[in-house]
Amino acid sequence: MYKELSEQELVRFCCQRDKLAQDELYIRYAARVYTLCRRYLGDDEEAKDLMQETLIQVMDRISSFEYKSTGSLYAWISRIAVNRALNLIKRQRWRWVTLSGNIRDTIADPDESEIEKIPEEKLLEWITELTNVRRAVFNMFCIDGYSHKEIAAMLGISEKGSASILAKAKKQLKERIKQYWRAQGK
Repeated sequence: MYKELSEQELVRFCCQRDKLAQDELYIRYAARVYTLCRRYLGDDEEAKDLMQETLIQVMDRISSFEYKSTGSLYAWISRIAVNRALNLIKRQRWRWVTLSGNIRDTIADPDESEIEKIPEEKLLEWITELTNVRRAVFNMFCIDGYSHKEIAAMLGISEKGSASILAKAKKQLKERIKQYWRAQGK
């Protein structure tokens, strides 16, 4: 019965503290939340812990969720996960370095056809290798679609700092792609 519930119905039952509905919410969203946490934190164990903490927070706050359309439940859950991940990263006390806005990037951007031929596991591995701050800014800007202004506000840095960090992350990833193609004999 619970597998067939719509998001709205699932939320209604979860608000009533229905254990089977809560289990269904976990089944539906745990893997996606874990993947999101893993993308931000780069560590399996930290991602598992954060996924658990996020879903506990979701259950505690489910009555405040407002359904808008299909997919809005996951969007709400993912915002909670991202905010928790960013708070965790900020607590790790990054060292912010003021960088000039003129970053020289001598590595040409790879074209999309080159990137599409690289195994997804490799790309995820390279993103994971980025420092916490670079990984967070890269994920927020390139994958989650936040602006530099939004990233700056969430991380407590300047917009230029966000742009600079993103440029360094992209440069590092481009170098890894270049090395990959060299190793492939291309």
